[in-house]
Amino acid sequence: MRRSVLASGSLAFAASLACAQSQNETGEHAGWPRWCGKVYESGYPSFEPGGHTTEPAPINDDGSPNLYVQFKPRYSIYLAGETKGSFVVNAALSPWYGEPWTNSTSDGEAAAGPFTELFFSISVASDEGASAGSLVESSIPVNETGAVFDFDLSCFEPRAAPYEVVLSGTSLFGDQSYTAKSEFRLLPDIAPEGSATKIDNLKGGLLFKNAQTGGEFVPLLPYGYYGLYNGSNNTAESEEFVSQYSSDGKGLNGIISLAGFADTNPVYDSMDASSMRFMFDLRGSFMNLTEVEQRVNTIKHHSSLFAYWTADEPDGWQYPFEVTPAAQELIHDIDPYHPVAVTLNCQDYYFGEYSVGADILMEDPYPIGINSTFSKWGTVCNATLGDCGCDNCLGGPQEAARRLDYLLQYEKWLGRWPLPKFHNPQAFHGEDYWARDPTPGEAFVMNALAFNRGVAGIFAWTWPSSDELFNAHSEMAGVFTNAPVRDFLLGGQPDGAIHIADQDLLDIAYWVQEDQIMISVVNAAYDDVTPLSIEVPLPATGIAAVPFGGLSWQLAGGELRVDTLPATSVSLVVLSLE
Repeated sequence: MRRSVLASGSLAFAASLACAQSQNETGEHAGWPRWCGKVYESGYPSFEPGGHTTEPAPINDDGSPNLYVQFKPRYSIYLAGETKGSFVVNAALSPWYGEPWTNSTSDGEAAAGPFTELFFSISVASDEGASAGSLVESSIPVNETGAVFDFDLSCFEPRAAPYEVVLSGTSLFGDQSYTAKSEFRLLPDIAPEGSATKIDNLKGGLLFKNAQTGGEFVPLLPYGYYGLYNGSNNTAESEEFVSQYSSDGKGLNGIISLAGFADTNPVYDSMDASSMRFMFDLRGSFMNLTEVEQRVNTIKHHSSLFAYWTADEPDGWQYPFEVTPAAQELIHDIDPYHPVAVTLNCQDYYFGEYSVGADILMEDPYPIGINSTFSKWGTVCNATLGDCGCDNCLGGPQEAARRLDYLLQYEKWLGRWPLPKFHNPQAFHGEDYWARDPTPGEAFVMNALAFNRGVAGIFAWTWPSSDELFNAHSEMAGVFTNAPVRDFLLGGQPDGAIHIADQDLLDIAYWVQEDQIMISVVNAAYDDVTPLSIEVPLPATGIAAVPFGGLSWQLAGGELRVDTLPATSVSLVVLSLE
């Protein structure tokens, strides 16, 4: 929770927020002092806050699955000049969603067989702007997901409005049929001084384009802070800020602009001239759509802009559900070239409703130095009462893993296409919630646990932090935002996890790219692991690199071995495959 920073950053917004909270809060007992739906001051009774995301009831009484067909464009936007688009198709067997499926198909006479292949076509819902018939005609095995099918973009005119498309599928003999709807955007190309960001709906990462990228979309893994600036209108000072913050382009590569970044400040021009990328802060105005329109029109031309940030912890503040989707829709209309991010704070308070207004979902559990059982407000903290600074947390770096595991599960239970996710690690202390800063080791562990769950960006709260943490995050950013590590991480969810007996706080994930495998080894415990052997999941010929962690690994007998894995440490190892 961020009460003090919010109040100091925007007193007018805080006042309007207090009024809005008293009138339009979600959940039970609106007007009481609550966070994540739970009352936190003493003198109030505990109650069930509601808003839980739970596993749906089986769609069929006998427990049999349905066929749940979904599809999306591979990328959130395409630009004029691109000639090939792609759709990603899922044909999952689901216990909760979809249409009835039986593992048999027949022509009603003599021909019959198992229903193991879905035959489908994808067409434009209206023939406006398209001269082609079906864009795709193909098939996908039943229970396969993430299948990619290309289509021709050349018959479409670039425009602001999306093209609506429909998938129609059947069994081999047509006795079982399925439909799904989606849309894709083909936009006019950006101006030479502009920028654009694509979301990869297959892998969950970002691609970015501006003049510095040679007019091509390139992978972007943003890593930085929610940052403050001194507000100076002096260009030399803004250039010095960018140089210091980014370690002259060798460390942090992203920032979410907080207080001090006036909309017309030359610091944005200084970022345009550098390799920095920024997410624009609309948290103080996103409920005022007139102000959103003015501010987006002011900032959207910058070549270093990669996304917008609207709501900061709307679930904690119990904002009305409709405000974030309204802001997102308006921003998409004004500037469809950049996605919209929302930060959620609660472990699970109306996750479905509060995540609707996001193209990118950020989460911010702050678990270091907390008392997880009794709060500064004089109450216990549990599932129905209290605020201890990290909602429903036990404390410790592993909360980063727990929170992301929850969010991934919620999306599955809701039947949703997963959103790209950014992790917001703690880089501060205070407010009588957090007794100390994280150590560099804890910072590394929290971020690596998040990467092991597929996150595609890191933004710590807040900058300036201690020099120790700034140096740690800069070191990690210098490795993780560049090849080869970046390319493994933006390859999507890890290809697998490795479990070591009796090492519950050892978290190991791996990604495979062509003839290499990268293994991420995270020790979230406060004790060394001595020695450690890890069975490599694929035949490997040797160690190609140890990009992070500085440990002396050996490969022998199909195992990675190290004498000591230090407490709260992270190590990345890239191996060459046979």
